[in-house]
Amino acid sequence: MANFDLEEQEQIDQLKHFWAQYGNLITWVLIVVLGGFASWNGWNWWQRSQSVKAAALYDEIDRAAQARDAAKIEQALADMKSQFGRTTFAAQGGLLAAQSLFEAGKGDAAKAALSWVAESASDDSYQAVARLRLAAVHLEAKAFDDALKVLQAPVPESFASLVADRRGDVLMAQGKTDEAKAEYKKAWDSMGARTEYRQLVQVKLASLGVDVSPAKTGGAQ
Repeated sequence: MANFDLEEQEQIDQLKHFWAQYGNLITWVLIVVLGGFASWNGWNWWQRSQSVKAAALYDEIDRAAQARDAAKIEQALADMKSQFGRTTFAAQGGLLAAQSLFEAGKGDAAKAALSWVAESASDDSYQAVARLRLAAVHLEAKAFDDALKVLQAPVPESFASLVADRRGDVLMAQGKTDEAKAEYKKAWDSMGARTEYRQLVQVKLASLGVDVSPAKTGGAQ
């Protein structure tokens, strides 16, 4: 029994010595680890909270759009931009607001909304969609130089063909048929063979005397 007491005491002394030497380090490591875990949970909670609030504002834009209430659309979009500007809902809300405002005859407000999405959206794809739509609005207003300037910005590869097609539309409106042909051909070449939109580009090329049907291209496309 005495031997057991001595062994136990020796183990206790060793533990005390170990803790005296490494106790502070262990404590700080635990604080850092647990603090990081708490911060991660807090960040996730904050992100979820932001998404829920942003979704509510998007719904507000949607309701205002269905009611054709331009003033409410602009107010809801302003709130979205100021509070949740980096969320996906903000980009979606901006595109929806722009479409509704354009249909309501508020062209400048629509352009402002699209410009904001094109410059501020956190996702490159939404930026590209906004640029394509903004170029179309400029084209409708015959602001051809503005349209081409918008289309100069880099976009994801998956949007390159659509940008070339839209650039062709602008050049055609300017009467620059040779340049328009080149852009339409670039769009047609870069689109997948099964892409439905490719048929529309083919029609545009045909109207300019360019035949890209399989019979003429040897089926290579």
